Amino acid sequence: MADPLSPSPIPEAPAALREVVGWHGAWALAVVLAAIALAFIAPGAPWTSWCALAAGLAPACVAAALIKQDSAQRRLVVLASWAAAAVLAAGLSGGVAGPLAVWCVAPLAVAAVLGGGRPLAAGASLSLGAFALVGLAQAIGWVAPAPPRAASFDLGLLGVSTTCLGLAAALVMLRRRLNQRNDAHGVINADLHALLLRQPHLILVLDPAGRASAAYGSPPPGVSADRLFAEGLSALVNEDRREDLAWTLSTSHEDGEGALHFQLAGSADTWLDLELRRLDETRLIATLADATAGRLREAALEASRDRADALNLGKSRFLANMSHELRTPLNAIMGFSDIMRQKIFGALPGRYVEYADLIHDAGSHLLDLINDVLDMSKIEAARYELSLERLDAREPVQAALRLMRLQADDVGVQLRGVLPSQPLDADADRRALKQIALNLISNALKFTPRGGLVSITMRASAGMLDLSVADTGVGISKADLERLGRPFEQAGDVSLQAQGTGLGLSLVRAFAELHGGEMSIESRLGEGTAVTVRLPVLVTEEEVAAAAEPNPPSAGGQVIAFNPQR
Repeated sequence: MADPLSPSPIPEAPAALREVVGWHGAWALAVVLAAIALAFIAPGAPWTSWCALAAGLAPACVAAALIKQDSAQRRLVVLASWAAAAVLAAGLSGGVAGPLAVWCVAPLAVAAVLGGGRPLAAGASLSLGAFALVGLAQAIGWVAPAPPRAASFDLGLLGVSTTCLGLAAALVMLRRRLNQRNDAHGVINADLHALLLRQPHLILVLDPAGRASAAYGSPPPGVSADRLFAEGLSALVNEDRREDLAWTLSTSHEDGEGALHFQLAGSADTWLDLELRRLDETRLIATLADATAGRLREAALEASRDRADALNLGKSRFLANMSHELRTPLNAIMGFSDIMRQKIFGALPGRYVEYADLIHDAGSHLLDLINDVLDMSKIEAARYELSLERLDAREPVQAALRLMRLQADDVGVQLRGVLPSQPLDADADRRALKQIALNLISNALKFTPRGGLVSITMRASAGMLDLSVADTGVGISKADLERLGRPFEQAGDVSLQAQGTGLGLSLVRAFAELHGGEMSIESRLGEGTAVTVRLPVLVTEEEVAAAAEPNPPSAGGQVIAFNPQR
């Protein structure tokens, strides 16, 4: 923060410091010479005259010592000491009419020596205050009588000469410093101007119409600075983008900034970036840069992304199209193993029955994994279509609970369902709802230790169907929470990750979003996890009434047809 007493840097160079010290030394020397002259001219001068000379000598010595380590506080002390010395000297030599009253101007001269500006204002104030104090003291009668004529003449000559010469020297020093600062500013301005001319972009000062009044820097290829002065920015823009340019100029004047990326008129390969800032009420400052290289990089990145998307989409379509080929042989394996398990064609040795059970269980597990992969592939390939129907939303959830109860008993986890007692009419995909419940319950059972609890809750809330599965399991870390919900991302240790494909929660999220809903996860390590799916699928009372209407409304009304497969 700037010094309150130094609007511009005080002369800190050795030469400037010598000037300040020299000024005070010259003042002290003049006072000493005046004292010698007084001793010869008026040897019987009163003691008050000698004290007045001492008062004029003291601040010059104090200032010469303090100014070597300059600061705002030291300057203030110096100016105050000069004001106090002037009041004392004038009071000891006859007051306002005395020969040394002129020394009250000394603070102003010292302020000019110190650098001007705020110190100059402080010095002027102190000088006026000194005069006022001397006048007040004289009115009260606190001043000494004027010295004899000879002494008065010597002191008066000293006061006038030191004050006038001091002011003149101070003004010369102040003028020299101003010239030095102006020269330094001129050098800085010249350097800035050279930098502006050599910087790689084109900087323009524009009027409201977009015509240039000043230009600095290197114009982009194909851009003529002379044309910008004559025709403005519109000369660089194709006709179909001139409205965009006018809007950008207007917005920049109103909002203070704007930007435009455009193709150079008459060139198919050159692109330009224009950035605008408001300079004042009638002018804008703009930078014009060549954006061709960036455009080429952007096009290359877009092409690479399109190729990657095409490859990923091709993979998803391939897997989606392989649905029949993958499921058909697996269904045959499961069917034949089931025939062997049930001994339809006769008894089998005990070990073969065990092998048939293992084949059937492995096939069921493999079919579940394949179904997850195929469903996700269809969703990614945008080929999964919901089969919407009017249903009681509790039914698919209850079916999922029945299927998972045996698995819960096997792992020693209590499975509890909290469902409404009244039907929840919804327009939804039955299989998707069941799959959401199955995946959430399966995940909860996998992460809940023996003796724990998994509860599934369904309710209507603010017109939304809320399905929540909570467990008392190990919980999920914050780092894993950020990844879950993306395909093939799993949480937990290696043994738990080996039990699935990492598609369960991603399928739940995808099915929820296909219904226009969302999925959220809340978890804390060691305390369990709660996954909530919110679906806007509930049927309003008006829709139920309209579906049950036996006859269409009268003419002029709205006909609402119920389509269970909409």
